[in-house]
Amino acid sequence: MQESERSVVTVGVFDGVHRGHRQVVERAVAVARSLELRCVAVTFEPHPAEVVRPGTQPPRLTTLRERTALLTGLGVDEVVVLPFTMEVARLSPADFAQSVLAERLRAAAVVVGANFTFGHQAAGDPSALRVLGDKYDFTVEEIPLVSGVSSTLVRELVAAGDVSAAATLLGRPHRVEGVVVRGYQRGRQLGFPTANVETPPNTAIPADGVYAGWLRCVAVGNLPAGYDGCVWPAAISVGTNPTFEGVPRTVEAYALDRDDLDLYGMHVAVDFGARLRGNTKFDSIEALIAQIHADVDRVRQLTSGHDNR
Repeated sequence: MQESERSVVTVGVFDGVHRGHRQVVERAVAVARSLELRCVAVTFEPHPAEVVRPGTQPPRLTTLRERTALLTGLGVDEVVVLPFTMEVARLSPADFAQSVLAERLRAAAVVVGANFTFGHQAAGDPSALRVLGDKYDFTVEEIPLVSGVSSTLVRELVAAGDVSAAATLLGRPHRVEGVVVRGYQRGRQLGFPTANVETPPNTAIPADGVYAGWLRCVAVGNLPAGYDGCVWPAAISVGTNPTFEGVPRTVEAYALDRDDLDLYGMHVAVDFGARLRGNTKFDSIEALIAQIHADVDRVRQLTSGHDNR
């Protein structure tokens, strides 16, 4: 953004970029288009709670990469990632409005949700921002909250394994990203080779169980030939695999009918569509294999006709 160019700004953590966030962002984009200005979304990294109250930060619904992609997909022209430090945390509402909104972003208009807070100890709210906007020459529009939609509620649903309800609030399936690493390769030995996904710390991972969803390659760097844009229906297992003792908690995805994939080292995304069942300890390998076949059949039914691209 050119230093002299004014902009329409929206500000928030935007973790999850759920339906409530989308309503705010889409309005900011609409205002920007009407004024023929760029739309800028300001987000923070790390999560403010990680800095202000270490150890209390909530599990992440989206990586910064995914959050940025989702915001851009809504029409935002630029995503500004503001490193959240104690120095930023100590800014008064007036200092934040002046240094970030007025001077750095040259805001002509600011669009925020009704629960927006800013400045030291979250002392600022939309009403205070409106007063500061009069001082620093930007308008403020406050967008009502979408009833029953919040990042906190989405996290609770994900933690409980209710990924279908979480998807309703998000407007898309909940996603977990990571790099495929070598595991115990028990899935391959059973005839169902899985991608063992190493997720970033503090990722919001659904409750232990078996899920229907999708496995996709994510373009982080260059993908090998033939894998760009690939997405497959998948049976997903989360947990410690109680039939085999001493296994760490993992996220594994079996791409239906594919035993020829070489995904080691690739960055992938696992999208959770529906929960099939909880984890069970089986008395025999034969019983486990029979259940996996049943799970795969159910995944095939649930994902049929939905490529989730």
